[in-house]
Amino acid sequence: MGKKRIIEKEEGAAGDGAKTGPIRGAKRRVSHGVLHVQATYNNTLLSLSDAEGNVLGQASSGSLGFKGAKKGTPFAAAKVGELLGDKAIEIGMRDVDVVVRGVGSGRESSIRAFSGKGLAITGIKDATPVPHNGPRPKKARRV
Repeated sequence: MGKKRIIEKEEGAAGDGAKTGPIRGAKRRVSHGVLHVQATYNNTLLSLSDAEGNVLGQASSGSLGFKGAKKGTPFAAAKVGELLGDKAIEIGMRDVDVVVRGVGSGRESSIRAFSGKGLAITGIKDATPVPHNGPRPKKARRV
């Protein structure tokens, strides 16, 4: 295994590329945005965007540390709504439109928790995809 090599860096060397961390740009100040809620049976995903659709922040039950069946609960969805509500206040948002997609149990609780942070909800739209007949079903199983 040999002797360990120690490399000493010289102070102030040209092109050393020493960065203290990621450079953050100025936080965008957005007064009106859109909250997208995707509520599935297994998880609840929330994303906050501006009016053009550029995502400013997002969170899900899984990203907060909930695992398994607990991700799909209304409690987990409420925690996600609170977290994204704090992000919206930090950005300077005052009012949001809500677009809900899916049939999970976290639909309503996530919106309630989000609005509980003091943000005004101007409208709620349900954009759950509904099949217009769709593909042919599988043939009946014979037992």
